[in-house]
Amino acid sequence: MSKPNRPPVKRGPSYKPSATSSRSTYLLVAVAVVVIAVVVIGGVIWNSQRDKGSADQNVLAQNASLIIGRADAPHTIDVFEDFQCPYCKQFEASSGQAMVDAANAGTLRIRYHLLTFLNRNSGSGDYSSRAAGAALCVARAGDQDTFLKYHTKLYDEQPAEGGDDPDNAALAQKAAAVGASTQTQQCIANGSAVAEADTSAQQSLTQLSKALGGQAGTPTVLSGGQAVSGILDGPQWVAQLVGGKSQS
Repeated sequence: MSKPNRPPVKRGPSYKPSATSSRSTYLLVAVAVVVIAVVVIGGVIWNSQRDKGSADQNVLAQNASLIIGRADAPHTIDVFEDFQCPYCKQFEASSGQAMVDAANAGTLRIRYHLLTFLNRNSGSGDYSSRAAGAALCVARAGDQDTFLKYHTKLYDEQPAEGGDDPDNAALAQKAAAVGASTQTQQCIANGSAVAEADTSAQQSLTQLSKALGGQAGTPTVLSGGQAVSGILDGPQWVAQLVGGKSQS
């Protein structure tokens, strides 16, 4: 297992960016009345004393946007992503298929959590939420393969930060391109699942923050409530995980 690629957990009431990793995620810190956003190309990490503790596995199971893999698989992971996160795009390209292959082989169960805190980095100001809502519409239809194709497509066609991003009609067209039903396309075009996606994202973010001692960032993979290291170094972490002891 490679060394963790995340900054160490900070215990104080404020947070200073760590220079130990070139793969740091976006950082968000509240200092008194001023909120300082530190942009690095990735997700967001913040410090919140109230969110320290252990992640609730029942909550993680209930608010996942989609769960794939057998219920009795020896390993369960929680994958936290944001469709506006560039490093999540890298993670999907390098490890997405390896995770799905392990799930299809019966050795891995995957709970996808679509976060939305990078709305601020999108041109529209709400792309993360709308993309998560669109993916939730696809997941609701119950076709795992279509969800996975759509999930990959949204990353392959990820909009540039601060640039133009697809409106709901365009997101619906992308779903049509991977085989989503007319009903699913209407769900996306109408933004029907955006509010639910935001609620689930906040619940997932709270659990992730608890698991990481008051921090949260994307992409992150939890196994047995602990962050898996080396997930941006290639897909080998999947083989290392499923080859180890059972965690759920």
